[in-house]
Amino acid sequence: MLLMGIYLLASLAAVVLYRIDKAAARQDRRRIRESMLHLVAVMGGWPGALLARRWFRHKTRKQPFGNILWGCVAVNTGLVAWLVMADGAAGLRQLAGLE
Repeated sequence: MLLMGIYLLASLAAVVLYRIDKAAARQDRRRIRESMLHLVAVMGGWPGALLARRWFRHKTRKQPFGNILWGCVAVNTGLVAWLVMADGAAGLRQLAGLE
């Protein structure tokens, strides 16, 4: 349950950050760093990041950005899979409310 909450909050944060960054890009204002957008994605906000990227048509032409975003998806899902399956992660599973 905790894990779903983290994904939901991180995805919401990603959508908000993408919206702010898109507005800043249109108005030629200071932008949000790409590293911050990727950090939110790798921390579990990748579903929101993928949706926001499509909804706002933001950073869709920047291929290195897209590749790194998909790398964040892979890292996050790999870590969650390890957390769920690895014997050594029993304490972390308990902490995350997965047991």
